[in-house]
Amino acid sequence: MKRKYLIIGGLALAAVIVIGWVVFANKPTQKSKAGYKTAKVLKRDLSATVQATGIVKAIVGAEVKVGARTPGKVVELPITVGDRVEQGQILAKIEQDDLTARVKLQEAIVAETRAEEGRLVKDLERDRLLRQTNSIPEQKMDQTEALHAIAKARRLKAEAELDVANTLLSYATITAPISGTVAAVNTIQGETVITGMNSPTFVRIIDLDRLEVLAYVDENDIGRVRVDQDAIFTVSAHPSTEFKGKVTAIYPSGTIQDNVVYYITSVSVDNREGKLMPDMTANVLIFLDQRKGVLTVPNRAVQREGNRKFVMALSKGSPEKRYVEVGWKDQAHTEILEGVREGDLVITGSNAQK
Repeated sequence: MKRKYLIIGGLALAAVIVIGWVVFANKPTQKSKAGYKTAKVLKRDLSATVQATGIVKAIVGAEVKVGARTPGKVVELPITVGDRVEQGQILAKIEQDDLTARVKLQEAIVAETRAEEGRLVKDLERDRLLRQTNSIPEQKMDQTEALHAIAKARRLKAEAELDVANTLLSYATITAPISGTVAAVNTIQGETVITGMNSPTFVRIIDLDRLEVLAYVDENDIGRVRVDQDAIFTVSAHPSTEFKGKVTAIYPSGTIQDNVVYYITSVSVDNREGKLMPDMTANVLIFLDQRKGVLTVPNRAVQREGNRKFVMALSKGSPEKRYVEVGWKDQAHTEILEGVREGDLVITGSNAQK
């Protein structure tokens, strides 16, 4: 019996030892916990950039508000929002019966004054011949010349008033001052418009071929931005499309938003495909300069210690702190001037990080 208990006890002890060994063998080691994500130090082209948020706008002169300069009822309105119009195309017509009658009346007055002037021209020529032979007194000659001058002045006045009447008549036909797309129509056919200090706006036209992006550049970056620098931007409506442009102007006056000073920087736009529309929000990237073939590491590999920067490099499988001197930096990489060599592995994170 005692022998039986010894055998059972031995088997139980062996089982405990086996279970313990299995648990220990499957327990994660310190080395596996300390696994690292790494990246090689590589040479690449590096571009210094400035990021900014902007808004798509029509350039000066590419957006026009067309108004009425004469009162009356709108009798024709052949356009609607979204229509493409060409310069000189008729947008609307205002009733013009009274204006047409005024033109006809003025034309008659002009004809009358011209006839009167023509009669007095003949009188003047005849009296000049008579005066040469002293057939008429000098006083009569002076009177004829004065009547002719008055007739001429009346004719000039009538012609000027005819020009005014024709101009007022032309105001009744509203035409497009530029080619573009109708963005708004603020009246309807049959409505009566009344002009005052400000002409009522009939139509707003935008030339979508002449747009720009107004980018808000932080005051800390504006000193590096120059006219003619290349830029790219994206809009939410077309997230996979990068639109190219160039810096065309830097506004000298700043604007304050959320206690931060920004300077508006205009970027040219190529909208030949018609994808962009005014007031779209743009994410802008301005390229300041480019360095070719420089040593770089991912931005997340660079750490700071006081006023010094360092990276953790793997040396024989173990992390090693190396102080580095950095140069340029873009969205993803930092230039390393000193402290590591091409091909070195630098730690960018831990495998335990998700």
